[in-house]
Amino acid sequence: MHLTELPAWKALWGHFTRARDWHMRKLFEADPQRARTFWLEHGGLHLDYSKNRITTQTLTLLLQLAREAGVPEGIAAMFDGQRINTTEQRAALHVALRNRSAQPMRIDGEDVMPKVLGVLQRMAAFASKVRNGEWLGYNNQPITDVVNIGIGGSDLGSLMVCQALRAHAHPRLNMHFVSNVDSAQLKETLRRVHAETTLFIVESKTFTTQETLTNAHTARDWFLHRAQDATAVARHFVAVSTNLKAVSAFGIDPSNMFEFWDWVGGRFSLWSAIGLPIMLSIGERNFLQLLDGAHSMDLHFRDAPLEQNMPVVLALLGIWYINFFGAGSHVIAPYDQFLHRLPAYIQQLDMESNGKRTTRSGQLVDYETAPIIWGDSGINGQHAFFQLLHQGTHISPIDFIASLDNRGSLPGHHAILMANMFAQAEAFMRGRDELEARAELAAQGVDDADIARLLPFKTFDGNRPSNTLLLDRLDPFCLGSLIALYEHKIFVQGLVWGLNSFDQWGVELGKQLAHAILGELRDGVAASPHDASTARLIALYRGQRQPQA
Repeated sequence: MHLTELPAWKALWGHFTRARDWHMRKLFEADPQRARTFWLEHGGLHLDYSKNRITTQTLTLLLQLAREAGVPEGIAAMFDGQRINTTEQRAALHVALRNRSAQPMRIDGEDVMPKVLGVLQRMAAFASKVRNGEWLGYNNQPITDVVNIGIGGSDLGSLMVCQALRAHAHPRLNMHFVSNVDSAQLKETLRRVHAETTLFIVESKTFTTQETLTNAHTARDWFLHRAQDATAVARHFVAVSTNLKAVSAFGIDPSNMFEFWDWVGGRFSLWSAIGLPIMLSIGERNFLQLLDGAHSMDLHFRDAPLEQNMPVVLALLGIWYINFFGAGSHVIAPYDQFLHRLPAYIQQLDMESNGKRTTRSGQLVDYETAPIIWGDSGINGQHAFFQLLHQGTHISPIDFIASLDNRGSLPGHHAILMANMFAQAEAFMRGRDELEARAELAAQGVDDADIARLLPFKTFDGNRPSNTLLLDRLDPFCLGSLIALYEHKIFVQGLVWGLNSFDQWGVELGKQLAHAILGELRDGVAASPHDASTARLIALYRGQRQPQA
């Protein structure tokens, strides 16, 4: 049955006609237990979702919607290894990558766990050699710098985790990530490293990704100009790929190619060999803790009742705002500098998964799907985009994220950080009414005339929804749990909207057109038919192009 025809969907619209006028201030005043009722904990995470425009009836109807939309069956299908990526006829079994139990996980009857654990062991052995100084470069010096060359899912996840877990990083190894084919990023990276002590990781499943291979070949040329020995490439380049022939032709020893599988989507792949930079940085033990944290959330997601299921509840809250309140965006605001790349990571995870308008059956939707995900460090946001969130015309739910652990913080800093986060969440919920604003201005000695003039600017509607996610500490286990939480939240929303959350056909058209235009820009081939704007831009570039050295 179509989503908009489900009984729960229709009941939610009836409920919304009343709920849209609620103010959270009144909801808190009416229910002293509200903060206990709308609270969940699992895997080192504490979720306070009481600052949402919901009641228990709202949640009951949303849970009914999840059941009618087949969420329990969809969860079971994923864990059973069914081909839920229907357009590519693939499973989406990234949960197997963090399953280190004796429990088999099968696709078409084959247990994938022996291969998963085998690659994990090879990664660990390699990482140990590099970290222990046993892996030596062409002039017998240990590795000091690791440059990961990839893009999208082969870059952003590992980059985010390495930065988030810098407190656990190896003191000798400096991690660098190159994804942009704009040569500035690679040039700046190569200026900071030395050929004799640098290890390059080339990450491309097919070993044909244009941006990645362009950067990889440029890095190899830079390296060979210094090493003057083609055989030295094997000591300084390794690959995460499935294309053994292309990897070998590049000069990489096939024994240093780490594979992953077509049932691992790029944006869900940091748990696989794509996470080799993570293991190099934080070591095998911590990498396994990252997997264990995600696995803990996997089991919770699979087994917990829907009403106590953290990813399910977060997903349904998002649907409530997107589809009923018309909230077109969602903010990720981590109050931890080490998590400052988390918003960008969640942006890719969410928008590439559910940024679609076609259901699994090929029908166009007649409702909103994925929101625009954006954000930054919460402290920075307070002095930038929080103004819009407080007093703008948009409704943008916010996820506040922080660690309870203050170890490693300078004296006094952590309390100020947390006070700001708690205060912002309270301010978004409460707002400030005219009576409060008037009293504050009067206490400051402002005269009546100026009070009347300033009141419109000093009042805040409040009633802006938010979730607060507190980690026991920012360690590998809790981070793994947090990432898996968002993965599963996004999957649940895709199930309710009837989407395939595991393909990404929308990225292909631009790539195809770029390939054709590249020949016109670089090789001077005859121009293909273009619209007038594109044709003029191409002509301008060709007319101004400077010869390359």
